[in-house]
Amino acid sequence: MSLILGTSFDRSYTIRVPFLDGFYNIGTFFNKKSSFLLFNVDADHIQDQKSVKINMFKNLRTSKFCETFINLHDYKKTNLDIVNQYDSIKDEYKTEVNLFINETINMSKVEVEGKTFFDVLTIYGFTMNTYSNEFIYLIAERQNIVRKLSKKIVRTTGIQISTTNPINLINEYHEEFKKSMNKNTAVISKDSIKIL
Repeated sequence: MSLILGTSFDRSYTIRVPFLDGFYNIGTFFNKKSSFLLFNVDADHIQDQKSVKINMFKNLRTSKFCETFINLHDYKKTNLDIVNQYDSIKDEYKTEVNLFINETINMSKVEVEGKTFFDVLTIYGFTMNTYSNEFIYLIAERQNIVRKLSKKIVRTTGIQISTTNPINLINEYHEEFKKSMNKNTAVISKDSIKIL
């Protein structure tokens, strides 16, 4: 079933990604004057779609995959507003996670106060090396220049397409990650008490 979009979306970018015995056509919809993003997913020749779970994340920090494996970047100042920008795969997981899509589309060149900026859409695609044919995680990053505010706004949206096995593996890694974070917090608290 196709997604019906209103007039607020005037651009789209679609990629075709292999998954199980077929493909997913994943469309990223956006407006040339806005940082808002939306995904559309169409299965192509995938026989067992009932075993596939699809989740979209407006806030990447709510995703177990991103929280566990991905470094995200936030930054705010007068002319720059970045929220959840992809930075890198965490060093300890570079053998587990693979960046297999890194595509940037320059939509326009913008001059603001004598400086040149580019209005862009970037798509990052990840998979788990153990389940490369059963797991896709896409991050769509929109860098939008708002001329009236002389500001660059960077926003991201994520989509996860997965069978049960990779989800179970991510849950295990996420539990380990949470435990290590709790241990680090406890050590810092203990050390800071000694210092005081």
